[in-house]
Amino acid sequence: MAKVQLKAAVLELVEGDITVQDTEAIVNAANNSLLGGGGVDGAIHRAGGPEILAECRTLGGCATGDAKITTGGWLQARYVIHTVGPIYWQVGVRRAAELLASAHRRSLEVAAEHGVQSVAFPAISTGAYGYPMDQAAPVALQAVIDYLDAHEAAGIRLVRFVLRGRQAYEAFARALSRLVEAPVQA
Repeated sequence: MAKVQLKAAVLELVEGDITVQDTEAIVNAANNSLLGGGGVDGAIHRAGGPEILAECRTLGGCATGDAKITTGGWLQARYVIHTVGPIYWQVGVRRAAELLASAHRRSLEVAAEHGVQSVAFPAISTGAYGYPMDQAAPVALQAVIDYLDAHEAAGIRLVRFVLRGRQAYEAFARALSRLVEAPVQA
């Protein structure tokens, strides 16, 4: 695990399974329909049970870069924040970065609106949506750091990136060490 203390929050990187996190909310790397899919999305829907899908059906989908919230169903997390990241090869490098940053920012805004103090993120858009991990990591981390620094009063005290596999973890750890002035605690 890597950890860094920001102004009013802790930012952590862990290798693991997002569906078993003890945070108040986990973020789902969803598709626009919010009706389930593969990867993280499928894992969250399977682990969380039918209540999540039932609530997603009432939301009318979600635009890329936006976020919506549902119950956590059977998950330990109270909420699932569904966000849609960009399909990398469809939007171009600059637009992909804008949309990926927006997905992280909007997820934190939705969390703050619901009084959530701890949030776990996956590596959004890096699976089937093709965003290269080494490019996605600094965009995702910078968006979260910027939000937390600008919104200390929002009440979010912990943001954890839960990364599948050593390669993903190392890409995020490298990016984090370049972005923060404080030493990253391993």
